[in-house]
Amino acid sequence: MTDTQLWEYQVVTIGSVFGTKDQMVQDTLNEWGAQGWEATHVYTPSQSGKVTIVARRVLSERTRRQRSMPGNFA
Repeated sequence: MTDTQLWEYQVVTIGSVFGTKDQMVQDTLNEWGAQGWEATHVYTPSQSGKVTIVARRVLSERTRRQRSMPGNFA
């Protein structure tokens, strides 16, 4: 039997109606990459000037426990 890979996801929209600087996107991606996140989608919501980033990483056993017992972890 094959174990199914479980993921956790993170979504953020950055920038303003005046646009989003490439450096802001790059900094966010680099920070998330250092934390083990992998960007799966980067897009600009229609006429918003903002950028939305969707990322995922393997769901760790610790995170699974935290979610099943909130309040038991600091």
